[in-house]
Amino acid sequence: MTTVTAQTPADWPATEERALAVQDGLRARVVLDEPGPPPGTGRVTGVDVAYDDERDVVAAAAVVLDAATLSVVAEATAVGRISFPYVPGLLAFRELPAVLAALEALPCPPGLVVCDGYGLAHPRRFGLAAHLGVLTGLPTIGVAKNPFTFTHADPAAPRGSTSPLLDGEEVVGRALRTRDAVKPVFVSVGHRVSLDNACAHALALTPAYRLPETTRRADGLCRRALRDATYPS
Repeated sequence: MTTVTAQTPADWPATEERALAVQDGLRARVVLDEPGPPPGTGRVTGVDVAYDDERDVVAAAAVVLDAATLSVVAEATAVGRISFPYVPGLLAFRELPAVLAALEALPCPPGLVVCDGYGLAHPRRFGLAAHLGVLTGLPTIGVAKNPFTFTHADPAAPRGSTSPLLDGEEVVGRALRTRDAVKPVFVSVGHRVSLDNACAHALALTPAYRLPETTRRADGLCRRALRDATYPS
């Protein structure tokens, strides 16, 4: 596995005002009219981030899985300084420099990227998955643990059941039951993937647990990278 140092670009936004302007400028580049790769084919990569705010350290992990077998193909981590203050709706600016560094350190193309967070299910329709997709050109989806500020009806109990994730009357994603009678996850498109396909990928990645294998493996890896960076042996 490769571990690299994440660097914040010199032109990275430092203020909320500037970050909002960047979101506004990039949002129009999101591609919504492509279906994306078929589930169970090629590679699929999970990305996740862990922080130690007191020590000003962030660690990101990228874990590539074979989409058919869900076996690990490659892993990479990146550790650096936190690049942006905590502002709800602007978390991508805290996470992206480290996530991009981890993706760039992979020895193989990542294929579809699954983010532990949101894409279009975002107050300004430009969450981490959408932002990452636009910057990299990769197909991306968001699979989140909670519905953020949005509403939904409870899906039916069987695995695979869905209900719309709503901002008023606008559909921004779906609540998806990945385990029978277990709390759903919340799927939204990021870039170059349809919502139907995003949900199909989420189901393909959850053969045994509520959360996708991509997220489970990336979460464990970024936590270990953060621990090793802040408490080296």
